[in-house]
Amino acid sequence: MSLFKRGNTYTSFVWRNGERHARALHTGNRRLAEQLDRQHRDDLIEREFQQPGFNPAMLFSELYTQFIAEGDVKPYHIDRGKPLLSYFGDREIGGLTRNDVIRYRKLRHEQKQGKPLTDATINREIEAIRRILFWAVDEGILKHNPLARAPMVRDRRKKRPVMPVEHEVKLLAAASDHLREIATMALDTGMRRGELFHQFAEDIDFERRVVSVTHSKTPEGEHRLIPLTGRLYVMLLPYQKRKGPLFTYNGESIGSLKTGWAAALRRAKLPHYRFHDLRHTFNSRLVECNVISDVRKELMGHSSGQDVHSLYTHIELPQLRDAIARLDAWYLTKLSSLQAAGEVNSLPPDADTDHPRKEESPHENYPG
Repeated sequence: MSLFKRGNTYTSFVWRNGERHARALHTGNRRLAEQLDRQHRDDLIEREFQQPGFNPAMLFSELYTQFIAEGDVKPYHIDRGKPLLSYFGDREIGGLTRNDVIRYRKLRHEQKQGKPLTDATINREIEAIRRILFWAVDEGILKHNPLARAPMVRDRRKKRPVMPVEHEVKLLAAASDHLREIATMALDTGMRRGELFHQFAEDIDFERRVVSVTHSKTPEGEHRLIPLTGRLYVMLLPYQKRKGPLFTYNGESIGSLKTGWAAALRRAKLPHYRFHDLRHTFNSRLVECNVISDVRKELMGHSSGQDVHSLYTHIELPQLRDAIARLDAWYLTKLSSLQAAGEVNSLPPDADTDHPRKEESPHENYPG
């Protein structure tokens, strides 16, 4: 027998490897005491097979410091560390619960930080702490992630601004030279800002009129091919012999467009747009051109998903050329309509109206 009753409470005595372990059960109920005694024995057996670094009593602040020093750290882990540390910093990681996440979400909504925080922002903070705890499991610090099934709030769909061609013309006219080129390429390729900053000039094939994306945040987007529109081809032609980063400012790589973007919008007297809205504009224009979803995903570097259909879907380059040719024709039609209505004084010099690809076959004049 490993249960002994002293007074009104039971005590569990378990022998392991010649050593006696005692635990006060603080109950006089026999059935409950037997359950606690079995748990005591199981805990001792489990402890024998635990890794040396097992430490569920570690504070989250200590775990976070260790993760920053040794883990696969991304910038967002550091950006979101401050609110996480302020709430979870002095908590034992093994004692975290789903209810802690619910209370954290409520607290973040109540905090006054200018505009209210969205559920999407808080979801990303919770994803960060879950990632850190999964790392702790991999390192043997925890047996399991206590927040693995923490409740997440579904992101509500928001209205995404799509820039009309009229606004585009005004923006490009008001933008500085380097911003005009970057914005034009974003509008005609749908590339992300980071992809544009890391794009190399030597990855543009002028003979085949395609650009190979050098750097992408998603595996699906890495080294994808995007055919060049007419105006984009004309704009990039002077860079045919350039090496290194495609877009620079005073010979240096560009790291931010925040100031120049805001100034261009102000000079053009346009409503607020994010630079990322140019990517949404590209996708929306492809929809207007009746380009199917799989082709749009391929051009934009979106994940195709893991369904059965995606395993057999492969978008060939001629299909991509056809989509960009449709976009070219759509853009020139819109631009001509604005000019006829007197809303645009003249067509941009890089519109490539002498060689509109509207009537071209997507398979013609493109080697490879």
